[in-house]
Amino acid sequence: MTTTRLGYLLPTRDRAVHGDSELAPLIDLATRAERLGFDSVWAGDSPITRPRADPLLVLAAAAAVTHRVQLGTAVLLAALRHPILLAHQLATLDRLSDGRLIAGMGAGFPHRNTAAQFAALGVDFDRRTTRLTESIEVMRRLWTEREVAYQGRHFDFRDVTVAPRPARPGGPPVWLAGSGPALRRVARVADGWLPYPPSPATYAEELATVRRLTPALYATVCVDSDPERGRARLRASIERYYNASLERVETVQATFAGSAAATAGWLRSYTEAGARHIVVRFAVDDHAEALDQFADQVLPALRVGSTPGHPDPGVPTTPTQSAENPDSREEVRTR
Repeated sequence: MTTTRLGYLLPTRDRAVHGDSELAPLIDLATRAERLGFDSVWAGDSPITRPRADPLLVLAAAAAVTHRVQLGTAVLLAALRHPILLAHQLATLDRLSDGRLIAGMGAGFPHRNTAAQFAALGVDFDRRTTRLTESIEVMRRLWTEREVAYQGRHFDFRDVTVAPRPARPGGPPVWLAGSGPALRRVARVADGWLPYPPSPATYAEELATVRRLTPALYATVCVDSDPERGRARLRASIERYYNASLERVETVQATFAGSAAATAGWLRSYTEAGARHIVVRFAVDDHAEALDQFADQVLPALRVGSTPGHPDPGVPTTPTQSAENPDSREEVRTR
C-alpha cells in the first residue's frame, strides 16, 4: 500500500499579478507548508509570458530553511535553457537540498504568447519538444559521467564536467506532464507524470500508458464552505492568472471549488484513479490562511492507504530520473 503525498505550489505568479515583488513571504509559506505536514513545495516557471520570480532561486532559498519537504518545479521550461547550465543549476540545487529536488519540466505549448517567449530568447519554438528530450538526455549524462562528449540534433560539445554532482545518484527525478500522443514520449523518458486532466476517468485511462512512472496530479482548488462564493473566488483567481474564462480553463485543467469535505472527495476521485502525489495550487488571495485550512480540514482525509501496484511517489533517498510537460492545443493548459 502507498500513501497519498500532498504538495503545495508557491504563489510566485499570483504575487507578480498583484504587483508584489517581495519574495520573503514566499519562503515563509514554504516553511509553513512543511510545518503543517505537506510533503512537497513547488514553484512555476514562465520568465516572459507569465512573469514571476525565478523558480530555481526561490527553491534554493526554500531549501536553506526547510528540512523534510521535497522541492519541485511545476513546471520548468527546460527548452529555454542550455542543458549544461541547467544541469549545473539543478545539480547544485539538489545538493543544497540534500537530494530533495524533483525536476518537473515542460516543453511549452503551441500558442502565440508562448512562441513569443521562445523567440525573445532566441530558441526555435517549433523544435522545443525534441530540444527538451535531448536536454534531458544531456543532463542525465552530465549528472552521472565524469567527462561528457555529446553530438546531437541541438547540442554539440566535448569534455564537459559538472560539479558538484547531485546528491542523489543519477540526479533528481524528472517529471513530465502529457496527454494523448505525448504520453508515449513521457513514458519513454520520464520518472514521473504530472498532468492536470479535468476528469478522473481520463486520468485513469491515460495512466495505463505511463504506469511505471510516479503518478502525480496538478490541481487548482478553492476551499470555501459556501460553494457559490468559492466558485466566484476560483473565477477571479483563474481569470486573473490566465486571462481566460474559467469555463474555458476548466475544460482542460483540474479545478474545483467547494467545502473542505467536497474538496477532499474530489481529490480522492483522482487518488482512486491512481494519483499518488497531488500538487495543489490555491485559487485564493490569502495563502497562509488557505494552507492552514487545507492542512486542518482536507489533508487528513487524504492521508489514506491507496491501492497497491503503483510506484512509490518518491522519497529523497530513492534515486530516479526523468520528465516533461505535454503538448497542448490551448495556452491555458500552461501553468
